Amino acid sequence: MSDTKKVVLAYSGGLDTSVILKWLQDEYNCEVVTFTADLGQGEEVEPARKKAKSLGIKEIYIDDLREEFVRDYVFPMFRANTIYEGEYLLGTSIARPLISKRLIEIANETGADAVSHGATGKGNDQVRFELGAYALRPDIKIIAPWREWDLNSRQKLLAYAEKHGIPVEMKKGKASPYSMDANLLHISYEGGILEDPWAEPEEDMWRWSVSPEVAPDKATYMELTYAQGDIVAIDGVPHSPAEVLAKLNKVGGDNGIGRLDIVENRYVGMKSRGCYETPGGTIMMRAHRAIESLTLDREVAHLKDELMPRYATLIYNGYWWSPEREMLQTMIDQSQLTVNGKVRLKLYKGNVDVVGRVSDSDSLFDEAIATFEDDEGAYNQQDAEGFIKLNALRMRIAAKRLK
Repeated sequence: MSDTKKVVLAYSGGLDTSVILKWLQDEYNCEVVTFTADLGQGEEVEPARKKAKSLGIKEIYIDDLREEFVRDYVFPMFRANTIYEGEYLLGTSIARPLISKRLIEIANETGADAVSHGATGKGNDQVRFELGAYALRPDIKIIAPWREWDLNSRQKLLAYAEKHGIPVEMKKGKASPYSMDANLLHISYEGGILEDPWAEPEEDMWRWSVSPEVAPDKATYMELTYAQGDIVAIDGVPHSPAEVLAKLNKVGGDNGIGRLDIVENRYVGMKSRGCYETPGGTIMMRAHRAIESLTLDREVAHLKDELMPRYATLIYNGYWWSPEREMLQTMIDQSQLTVNGKVRLKLYKGNVDVVGRVSDSDSLFDEAIATFEDDEGAYNQQDAEGFIKLNALRMRIAAKRLK
C-alpha cells in the first residue's frame, strides 16, 4: 500500500468518511486531500472543513456545484424524459458523474495518484464513481475501503472513531434509521423498515413533501417557460437552472408531489427497496413531455421514447462518460432545438395536471387541420381511404390465405 503518495477523498464529514480519512492515513501512509460537494443536499457543508483540519488535512476542497449539477447533468437528462424501470427519476445516479469529474480534476490539480470514496461493495455507487474516474483518467488508482476493511457495522465504525480520537457529532433527538442521500433533484431513503418490501414507510420519514391528504385544498397554478428543452422561467420570472429546481421542489413538496416507493434492480444484481422524494423532477417530467407533444415531430418523439430506456440504464449503471451516452446525448440535444414555449400546470394533492401548452414559433399543432368543425379544405378526408387500404394490404392477403 505504500506506493500511494496522495489520495483525494470524497468527504462528507460524517462518520463513514471521517473514519475512511484516518484509515487511509494509517493503512496507506499517504497524504489525504478532502473534497466536499454542495449539490443542494440542504445540509451545511462548511463544518467538513473544520473537521478535516482537525484530522490534519492541509488541502481541503469545498465546492458549490449546484448550478453545474442542474445545468450540465439534470437538465440534459430531463431532455430525454429519462426514467429508470418506469418509475425512478435517477436522483442519486445523476449526481455521481459530477462528483467523479471533480475528484479527478482535484487529483490532477494536487498531483494525487489515487481517489477514494465511501460507497459500499453492495451498491451501485461504487460502480458509478469508479467508471467515471477511469473514463476521465485511465491510470488513476481507486481505493474503496468498504471492499478492504472489516469495519462493516456502525458499532465497529464508532469504536474505531473512539480509538483514534475522531470527533463524531451525534445529532440531537431521535436518529434517523434510514440511509439517506440528498441533492437538488431528490432525497432517497433506504434501510430500516424499508428492507421489508411489505412495510409501509412511516409518515415522519418524508422530509421534503407533505402527504397528499394534508396538502392544500386549493390548487396551485404555475407556468413554465422552455427554451430548447430547458426551463428558463417560472411564471414569467427568469431563473437559473438551480433556482428553477429549488423553486419547483418547494412548490411541489407543498402540494404533496413527488413521493415514490419502489423495488429496483441494482446493477450488481440484487433487488433493493427504496423510497424517493423528487417533487421538482416530477413536475419537470410532466411539463417537458407536454411541451414536446406540441413541438416534436411524431417519429422523433417516438424514437426518443424507444431509446430512452437504454439512456436511463446507462445513467443508472454509471456510464455517463461513455461514448454511447455522449452519442445519444447529441441526438437528444438536437431534438430539443424546437422545444420552445410555455406549459401551464395545475398542482393539487399529489397530482400534476397539464392544463395548457403553447409555442408561438415551433408548434406543429395546426388547428385548421385538427378541428372537428369545417376545415375549409385544409384536409381531404377522402385521402384516408387509400391510406387505410394500403396499410391493410398485407393483412388482407394473409386473411385470404387462411380462408
